[in-house]
Amino acid sequence: MLLRIATAAVLIPVVVAIVWWAPPLLLAALAALIAILALLEFFNLGDRIGLRGFKKWSYFCAALIFYAQYSAGFLIKHSFSEGISIVRGPAGGALSIEAALLIFIFGCVSLGLSTRRPLHEVLPAVAISAAGILFVALPFSYIVRLNEIDQVGRQLVLFTLVLIWAGDMLAYFVGKGLGRLPMAPALSPKKTWEGAVGNVIASMLVGVLFARWMQMDVTIPLVIAGVANIAGQAGDLIESAYKRGAAVKDSGALLPGHGGMLDRIDSLILAAPVVWALYQWLGQPR
Repeated sequence: MLLRIATAAVLIPVVVAIVWWAPPLLLAALAALIAILALLEFFNLGDRIGLRGFKKWSYFCAALIFYAQYSAGFLIKHSFSEGISIVRGPAGGALSIEAALLIFIFGCVSLGLSTRRPLHEVLPAVAISAAGILFVALPFSYIVRLNEIDQVGRQLVLFTLVLIWAGDMLAYFVGKGLGRLPMAPALSPKKTWEGAVGNVIASMLVGVLFARWMQMDVTIPLVIAGVANIAGQAGDLIESAYKRGAAVKDSGALLPGHGGMLDRIDSLILAAPVVWALYQWLGQPR
């Protein structure tokens, strides 16, 4: 536990400083690097159960996805008093998410047709490559998309991070002190329903604090925090399922006390797109 706290004490201020002061391109590049490190661990889990993906191609396409999310910020919107809006894109340099995913798909098709691997390995290779992109890289890339939201982007990224961090901490202490009812014993024996409730409560408190900071109606951050927290807990559990299936305790050993990079961002992977989608629905001015 001391090692876990020490690692967090070093990393959290660094992450907060990067989110608040780093240029958007640097934040996108660092987020892409984190996703690729998590993908590397994801594919290592796949190797343990005989699923060997098209790793280098997946890493490249993950980077494309993060660039696509970053380039979404290139769009320029002009609004007029009559309620008319004009959205203009750049002359060049932008890449859409759809284009990035199509590049990935046709690349996998080409690799599947040209590979020297035995034919019975082609389907598993395509399957785990697609799983890595769809369940790790794509949803986590919405951290970058959040940062691209005008005026409040950096605050929303911090909101997403803090609601997960606060939830994890309170869940640990509540589960340790009060936990009696196992939540998912086959996936994570130490997780309890009491800890899960504490997790949600901590995130809701974060929603209240950020509502004051961002000068928003408190209902909006509360709803976003609650739903994002539940998505984050689902992300934590599905990552536990990956690890149990591969018969390992941690996805890696990159972060002392925390395991691997995938262990560290498992909740953020699903929480980030939820925060982005709900803010688009509830928080954007009409």
